[in-house]
Amino acid sequence: MDTTYIYTYSGYEDELSLRALEMRALFGRESQTNILESTVKIDPSRSPFIKERIEVIFEGESMEVLLEKLADFQVTEDTFKVIFVKNGEETFANRRSIEREAGLRIQGTADLHHPKRLFAVMHVNGRWVFGDNVKSESVWFHHQQKPHQYSTALSTRVARAVVNIAIPNPVGIKAIDPCCGIGTVLIEALSMGIDIEGSDNNPVILSGTRENVTHFGLSCDVKFKDMRDITDHYDVAIIDLPYNLCSVISPEEQLEMLQSSRRFADKVVVVTVEPIDPILIEAGFEIVDRGAAKKGVFIREVIVCR
Repeated sequence: MDTTYIYTYSGYEDELSLRALEMRALFGRESQTNILESTVKIDPSRSPFIKERIEVIFEGESMEVLLEKLADFQVTEDTFKVIFVKNGEETFANRRSIEREAGLRIQGTADLHHPKRLFAVMHVNGRWVFGDNVKSESVWFHHQQKPHQYSTALSTRVARAVVNIAIPNPVGIKAIDPCCGIGTVLIEALSMGIDIEGSDNNPVILSGTRENVTHFGLSCDVKFKDMRDITDHYDVAIIDLPYNLCSVISPEEQLEMLQSSRRFADKVVVVTVEPIDPILIEAGFEIVDRGAAKKGVFIREVIVCR
């Protein structure tokens, strides 16, 4: 029988579309709430939206049934703590009472301050569940403090989601960011153990890109190259199309860039701030999914192509 995992999500109105796209990539489906139940195991720190993962050990149709099952549960090697994961209008007093009742049933040593093992109790989809709780460490947040910043670069949060959308399963995948800019996508991908390299046709920023990557103890090839001259082959390309005043490109140049990416990558994820569907279709792509991240009136669209 497959293990059941329950994920809780943060919900930011401007990023719900992007979150849904990431969920479809990682889990093959999405949820209309801030909770997703799945048999797929994902490190919560991998996603900028996942708050925690609960690996279900026991479940019951009522709290009483769940408590009965916990009476035979032993934790012999580690100290533990039980937390209640809120999913509704439960009062603070009720949550603390349930945590206490569950903790008292477990055979072992409780430690409320520095437990080595964290358990969660939750009411979800009509039943009560208990299991190991793994919280997200928000690795992407710390990557905001780069030595070199670029005002129009992707945010670390969006970049991390885009990497997950492009590469849901990194095993055996070779990826490239051929318009890597200051390296935001590279840093997020490398921090997840993904084999990726970067290139850009702007030599002025590349020293800053390399310094940003090494600042976090990471490494990869970062080359001065126009993506139209790439000859190696990759499984995935993540392309944040240039758009600011210093990187104005015509529709013809966009078409050339995207046509070249069809030659060197099997799958392409494009980030754009302007409509490019006709150009993608003319370049020979099939658009298979899409999402968007908004910041006020500014919208970045993420388009998955094959």
